[in-house]
Amino acid sequence: MTGPGQTPPPGWYPDPDGAPGLVRWWNGVSWSDVATPAGPGVAVQSSPVLAPPSPVPPPEPPAAELPGGGGSRTAWLVGVSLFVLIAVVVTAVFLGRQDPSPVAEPPSSSQPLPPAGPEFPPGTVRIIDDAAGISYPYLGENWYEFDLGMQAEVSAIAGQYFVTQDVTPEGTTFIAQCTSGPLTDGLGWSGASTLQSTIRTVADSVRSSYYPQPNERTVLRDEARAVDGHEAYLYEFQLAWDAPGYDASGERAALLLVDVGRPAPALLYISIPNTHAELYGVIDRVIEAVDVL
Repeated sequence: MTGPGQTPPPGWYPDPDGAPGLVRWWNGVSWSDVATPAGPGVAVQSSPVLAPPSPVPPPEPPAAELPGGGGSRTAWLVGVSLFVLIAVVVTAVFLGRQDPSPVAEPPSSSQPLPPAGPEFPPGTVRIIDDAAGISYPYLGENWYEFDLGMQAEVSAIAGQYFVTQDVTPEGTTFIAQCTSGPLTDGLGWSGASTLQSTIRTVADSVRSSYYPQPNERTVLRDEARAVDGHEAYLYEFQLAWDAPGYDASGERAALLLVDVGRPAPALLYISIPNTHAELYGVIDRVIEAVDVL
């Protein structure tokens, strides 16, 4: 329990915006950028300091006028006064929202911020990648449909992402992503017996293409798996770098290659910068829920 003047400890708490069923990570100072559904592996804490605001009840209707006596006139006057007060407040709020001149403008930037990606249709719970032949969970609020162009390791791409740094020293954006696609040619694939060697080649490719150099790699998992009855291979690693101008100093990435019975296997690529380490848990959540179409 948090005492007076104490800051609640880091952990998962109900979404401060009040979104039902969602939680956000509190790092002891501020909230994470994205919310995630509460579920297995997410221990939700409670704190009156971080509790979402309670819904404001609607005002009670004015008392009904009673026949005769001074009390009825008082009730009528109170009701009229309350009605006028509500009308004034609503008018002020409406006019305030229509005011084209904001009180304070956001600071200008020499680089325009990237637009948010397209949102998934309401009710989306899974991403269906027909080209790759797999599906996996949609991660929820603030994850946008991937629309940032192709990546060299796949011949088509689907998935989700959110921006973690608007402008890097190279003038690009840095993102967290969960994407998939059919493996492109030239990475060593010649059947299920090459799953391990191919995924290691893919790991070398993404390491050299999408992260600051030089970087150090620590392998976390390097193992054969079965995905929905199909042979697969998982390669998960942690990268670390010391590059001025980057918000993140490392990233956790996981590559899952699945033999889906097509000419090209399906590649799933999940990456979470360490600025959002509270979301590392989505890696297992996605990998354990991959289905083959």
